Amino acid sequence: MNRVVVVTGASSGVGRATAREFAAEGARLGLVARGVEGLEAARAEAERLGSTALVVPTDVGDAGQVTAAAERVERELGPIDVWVNNAMVSVFSPVSELEPDEVRRVTEVTYLGTVYGTLAALRHMLPRDRGTIVQVGSALAYRGIPLQAAYCGSKHATQGFTESLRCELLHARSRVKVTMVQLPALDTPQFEVVKSRLPRHPKPVPPIYRPELAAEAIVYASHNPRREHYVAGSTAIVIAGNQVVPGVGDHYLARTGVDGQQTSDPVPPDRPNNLWEPLPGDRGAHGRFGAEAKPRSVEWWIATHRRAAAGIAAAAVYLVRRTLARS
Repeated sequence: MNRVVVVTGASSGVGRATAREFAAEGARLGLVARGVEGLEAARAEAERLGSTALVVPTDVGDAGQVTAAAERVERELGPIDVWVNNAMVSVFSPVSELEPDEVRRVTEVTYLGTVYGTLAALRHMLPRDRGTIVQVGSALAYRGIPLQAAYCGSKHATQGFTESLRCELLHARSRVKVTMVQLPALDTPQFEVVKSRLPRHPKPVPPIYRPELAAEAIVYASHNPRREHYVAGSTAIVIAGNQVVPGVGDHYLARTGVDGQQTSDPVPPDRPNNLWEPLPGDRGAHGRFGAEAKPRSVEWWIATHRRAAAGIAAAAVYLVRRTLARS
């Protein structure tokens, strides 16, 4: 298919797995992130899969750098077909202990980085009247949790921004599409590098999934850009629960959300983090929670194979009825 795809946050985690997934289908990749070592490793992986990949070191919190990245991809790879806004940073901290510059930085990267990426993509896609923008969201775009207020706020903001854009594209009858992929908890390296004030090592809230599930969903969404995609049953349950009984969620997370986001391992408060600058080295796509991480989601398979799922359900009903009729 040889689409031109830009992936932000491509040096590690979900972005790294997503770059591999797009490379496997033959896309030409613009790899955008701050960490050059991780980007170069991502390029090597893509090229082993037969793809062409362009490394574009970029801080997505800087609008000028994002605009320049888009122009470079267009110039060297061709017209951008898909833009994936995935880059993020976070801070694990009680709100009362957050510093204003920390909140600003999380917002610059996680929210404004998405805004800048969207604007850069639109500048090229709208005149051609084609292209797809994939916003990488989270169940936390709907449901805030303790210790991640800055990140949750950024994801909520992305949700609202994307809804406004979607309405405008529909009003203009544009063939440019925007879709948002709401992800579950994932085993990525971010928990090793995130800035944290917690006494113990931060962790994702179970159930945890491998980043390849997220990558599969993002690539699927680029081909099927419906309004939103909920990945895994836990995401759908959290979003639906917050719409129906948000107060129950408040009290449940008050009881479980603090300890549930920490392992039993102590962590030094001054450990290096990637909030302001990328840390050296290549961390790949996976974190330290692989033993707990699920590779697949039955709910996501059903969502993406509805006809097959309906056929299996119909066959099961038929077999049950036939068995009962014989008994």
